[in-house]
Amino acid sequence: MNPKVAVVGATGNVGREMLSILAERGIPARDVTALASERSIGVEVSYGEDDVLKVEDLDKFDFAGIDIALFSPGAKVSAAHAPRAADAGAVVIDNTSQFRMEPDVPLVVPEVNPGAIAQYRKRGIIANPNCSTIQLVVALKPLHDLARAKRVVVSTYQSVSGAGREAMDELFNQTRAVFVNDAISKEHFTKQIAFNCIPHIDVFMEDGATKEEWKMAVETRKILDPDIAVHATCVRVPVFIGHAEAVTVEFERPISVADARAALKNAPGISVVDHRVDEGYVTPQEVAGEDPVFVSRIRRDPTVRHGLSFWVVADNLRKGAALNAVEIAEILMRDHLQPGVKRMSDVKARGGG
Repeated sequence: MNPKVAVVGATGNVGREMLSILAERGIPARDVTALASERSIGVEVSYGEDDVLKVEDLDKFDFAGIDIALFSPGAKVSAAHAPRAADAGAVVIDNTSQFRMEPDVPLVVPEVNPGAIAQYRKRGIIANPNCSTIQLVVALKPLHDLARAKRVVVSTYQSVSGAGREAMDELFNQTRAVFVNDAISKEHFTKQIAFNCIPHIDVFMEDGATKEEWKMAVETRKILDPDIAVHATCVRVPVFIGHAEAVTVEFERPISVADARAALKNAPGISVVDHRVDEGYVTPQEVAGEDPVFVSRIRRDPTVRHGLSFWVVADNLRKGAALNAVEIAEILMRDHLQPGVKRMSDVKARGGG
């Protein structure tokens, strides 16, 4: 029996990607409801190649009968509506930052900590990590299992799609303005993004880090290991889709490049493209629409004991958001929601809450 799924934030970048992936996975359109704010009521969104869904009003929607609700509407909207959906019996998989660091909400990347999904029973909510965190921990997991990571230093090169459709429009409009010698208009970013790099994602914190950098540190520790030290510098770059990261890791034990490459090749969700020749690595331009996390440039870092550096690239709208959420939903339906006991209300009624 197919699950009844609601996609909240269906008109946004990630919501549209969620709908696309659900269609790819064979969920019939009749079992999917697209939800957004009142201003989007009646808007048609594509569902696969042949179907369209009309967007319904989130504020008035009754989640009773929904098995899984995939949320990506912004943190404030999730704060208001995710608990309401869970109370109605749906299991919420939330892509916003609202619930990630709450101790009774699991923060999940299926290739890294799938066992944490079982904790959904506490509140009926599972959190999807930040896009830059997801691809980092997918690459770190097999290496951490091999030699135990002590310290991670990561610099990100994050595409504008991570900031929404308006940010993508701003890059397009500014790029065009440069070529036709028009005035540059800045609305979404603090500085010109076209032909530029901006070391500023989210708000600044008291210690000088941005909240995006803080998220990478605390989320990595919650997902992978609370003892890992993480230092991040997050940069917005003029790329439409695809996040890249330069990562250096200090391990507790020796780890060779050959052993690291073998571990990464054997790990789920990873594609290793690491040839020391021209074009022997992966760039953001090549990963749009792709599911794996790509790892390249694996090499020893001789400046620290047991050091290793590598390059990680992924489609931030797919594995960095929508695909990760759908993969959580698939594990949830397969391993945790029994036939006849699909919804949170049923689980609680049978003593599982």
